Amino acid sequence: MKTILRFSLIFSLMAAAFLAGTSWKINQKVNAKIEEKVALTEPVTTFTEEKIAPERNNLPRKGLTDVELATISLFDKATPSVVFITTSDVRRDYFTRNLKEYKSGSGSGFIWDDEGHIITNYHVIQNADRATVTLFDQSTYQAKLVGKAPSKDLAVLKIDAPIEKLRPLRKGTSSDLRVGQSVYAIGNPFGLDQTLTTGIVSALGREINSVANVPIRDVIQTDAAINPGNSGGPLLNSSGELIGVNTAIYSPSGASAGIGFSIPVDAVNWVVPDLIQYGVIQRPTMGINFIPQRTLRQIGVKGLMIEYVGPNSAAEKAGMRPPYRDDNGTLHWGDIIVAIDGETIESENDYLLALENYRVGDKIKVLIERENERIALDLTLDPANQ
Repeated sequence: MKTILRFSLIFSLMAAAFLAGTSWKINQKVNAKIEEKVALTEPVTTFTEEKIAPERNNLPRKGLTDVELATISLFDKATPSVVFITTSDVRRDYFTRNLKEYKSGSGSGFIWDDEGHIITNYHVIQNADRATVTLFDQSTYQAKLVGKAPSKDLAVLKIDAPIEKLRPLRKGTSSDLRVGQSVYAIGNPFGLDQTLTTGIVSALGREINSVANVPIRDVIQTDAAINPGNSGGPLLNSSGELIGVNTAIYSPSGASAGIGFSIPVDAVNWVVPDLIQYGVIQRPTMGINFIPQRTLRQIGVKGLMIEYVGPNSAAEKAGMRPPYRDDNGTLHWGDIIVAIDGETIESENDYLLALENYRVGDKIKVLIERENERIALDLTLDPANQ
């Protein structure tokens, strides 16, 4: 009897131990399942995600304003059109007498059309023997000089690149710019590729001297930082349209001091087609400049008023007059061009389009308005300054 009781007790203890062990294993599995579910519901940060910059993930960033998003979009769309230009000189080594190539400078430019034409400043490629263009994807091409206009500080290069790599900038206008509107400059300052600076149009109608020592008039002034290497890069409006070519800074130190200058796109649109076709400016001219239309609107004057008459120009020979003060100090307005050979002229675009119908040396009849009197003048067209 005692033996039976002893075996029953031992069996009960073994059964209790077995059940306790099984229960522990089940609890472990349940806990593991719970932890797994909790882990799946919590965000996991990996080493790779921490190291990748958010803007390179192509994911929308939270907390950006509409203005910031618009600027980011403008930069992303425009940068494939902006290029980096390096120039070099070929010189003979003094000791070996072998020809060697030496880097001479750098600047920026932008794609003009799908034929591979690149626009930049003339002073970027001035006196260089060779020029290399680097595109957005870092592919490089040897460039050929197609045309130059030192008096406008503009030059046209050409590269043989696949058409899928050529993304021309959209062209805007500069005659309707307003002081205070936002502008964006893209270039390669100090050789740092694809740099964006922002600012506003701080003044209009400025004048700077070109490398040919000929005044460039009606230049755009901006406070967007323009540093060495930005020259030749585009100035854009908030729609991403080309409104100017960055060309110079005003600074005692040679770096941006808040005043930069850009050649207005209306002048670029006038010059570049001639440079592509002829290599130089071929369109005829009267040798005059006009008061900006926005200024005339402010003072209530309609038409195309002369601001400057070049010495010994066709206009001076024909007797045209800019604004002047007489001996009594009275201000007399400049002549207003009303028509050319019977074609009505109301704006500078009308004037430029009218001159496209003529060649250097052609004689035309210009109808002007001078102090409420209309006068017809005979004029022989001059070649434009190169």
